[in-house]
Amino acid sequence: MTITLGSLFDGIGVFPLAASRHGITPVWASEIIPDAISITKRHFPEMVHLGDITKLDGGKIPAVHVITFGSPCQNLSSIGPRDGLSGAKSSLFYQAIRIIEEMRDASGGLYPAIAVWENVVGAMLSGNKRDYLAVLKSFAGTEVSMPDSGHWADAGMVRGRRCDLAWRVLDAQYWSKPKLARRERIFVVADFTGQRAAEILFNTRSMHTDSRLCSASGLSAAEDHRGASLEAGRQIPVILPFYGFKMRGAAANRNRQHFIRSFGKRTNSFPTILASEQTAFAYYYEDDPIAGCIRYPTEAESERLMGLPPDWTKYGADGKEIRSSSRYAALGNSVALPCAEYIMEGIAEALQK
Repeated sequence: MTITLGSLFDGIGVFPLAASRHGITPVWASEIIPDAISITKRHFPEMVHLGDITKLDGGKIPAVHVITFGSPCQNLSSIGPRDGLSGAKSSLFYQAIRIIEEMRDASGGLYPAIAVWENVVGAMLSGNKRDYLAVLKSFAGTEVSMPDSGHWADAGMVRGRRCDLAWRVLDAQYWSKPKLARRERIFVVADFTGQRAAEILFNTRSMHTDSRLCSASGLSAAEDHRGASLEAGRQIPVILPFYGFKMRGAAANRNRQHFIRSFGKRTNSFPTILASEQTAFAYYYEDDPIAGCIRYPTEAESERLMGLPPDWTKYGADGKEIRSSSRYAALGNSVALPCAEYIMEGIAEALQK
């Protein structure tokens, strides 16, 4: 059986890439940002681009087994305007739900069999934690209760009237060798034709490994020079959040302890990597920590930190180079490939049984 996929809010085609690596065929995508569309067309020239999600009818577009969507997070993020699901951008979540419902009605409940939603972890806190409740209700088609604790766990399940539902927070840094940047995201899997959401999202599978990339300790002697390894596109940097306002205040007050604390820890909150504006990071390579500095990751480094193939965002469908600002924005808004691959592998296993 050929398993097919449609990607809403497609961005730069990371869900289609993950799907294609596990025998799932990307059929169509919906995206409105021209440079992102051009990047995806370069990698998937056969995939149809449907345009603005608000103008699509789920009953008239090609039916697919799997629909993925990372709806806009700006109103759900802890650093955004916090308008929640009522916000102009994050409310587009309901457009995806509408399309899923229309497709299922038109196909007699056959398509899609699986839907996957990805978003920032702040979605579980937004609207006094009730926005996430609305997300689960929208998928399940039934009443869902708030947890007695008043807090959403990092993983859970709901068996609703309409689908089998599971969610899990995945941090990209734990899903790849070599280790990527810390990037926590919530993934929700809805199974409309079975009870396989838990096995898709919780079963143990092999960790994503990219032999083209390595940490400093994995470099050969010939590649041991930091500049050479960066140029070759092999080495993944270690990045930590950097708080410039703390440093400036500490420097003005000559407070050494606060000055040191402006270099964050791995467990601190990270700004989304260059999604909306350039953010500097405390930055070093494992083999050369003394030469660390504060700077912006390059476009190539940002691709590596997301687990993407080299130059994934460098060129558009016409062969011309994509502007740096567009590459940074696309990467910051994208999905970490290893997490997407883990889920796509689970979907392929479940649907091919």
